Amino acid sequence: MTDEQVLLRPISEADLTALERLVHDPAAIGPLQWYGWSDPGRLRRTWAENGLLGAEQSQLAVVTGGEFRGFVAWRRAAVVPAAPYWNIGIQLAPDARGRGIGTRAQRLLVDYLFAHSPVVRLEADTETANLAEQRALEKCGFSREGVQRSLVFRDGQWRDIVRYSLLRSDPRPE
Repeated sequence: MTDEQVLLRPISEADLTALERLVHDPAAIGPLQWYGWSDPGRLRRTWAENGLLGAEQSQLAVVTGGEFRGFVAWRRAAVVPAAPYWNIGIQLAPDARGRGIGTRAQRLLVDYLFAHSPVVRLEADTETANLAEQRALEKCGFSREGVQRSLVFRDGQWRDIVRYSLLRSDPRPE
């Protein structure tokens, strides 16, 4: 684990090339996040439209030492329209993984979302094989709710995911 300070900030134009690499380059994405090729211009179009800060979904840069290291994201989800919540995620550059940066970035995102939106629930999903992300979510105070079978299709087969949640009223680690 590193003692580097982790910051979140809006995505800048200078971040877009590195961000696109984390979304489109299989080597940068890693084996647990590669779902195939997608629209290569989507990020730049959305950034030009709203800076990747929308009402339904948003992204912030994860920064250490003044350098872009990845991003955190959230999207609106709801079982019923009157009770929305956020589903969060993270993607880090390969050289930023395994250093505690992701855990700290997700803690910052939790604090930000609870401070700036009235939602009572945050949730996160990760493949059952992604043990590092499961540990990071638990360190942030998320509770494992269960496994959803065959929820995502990746690399030619259906994969199970683990769902985690954190309520506004849940205790969080210091």
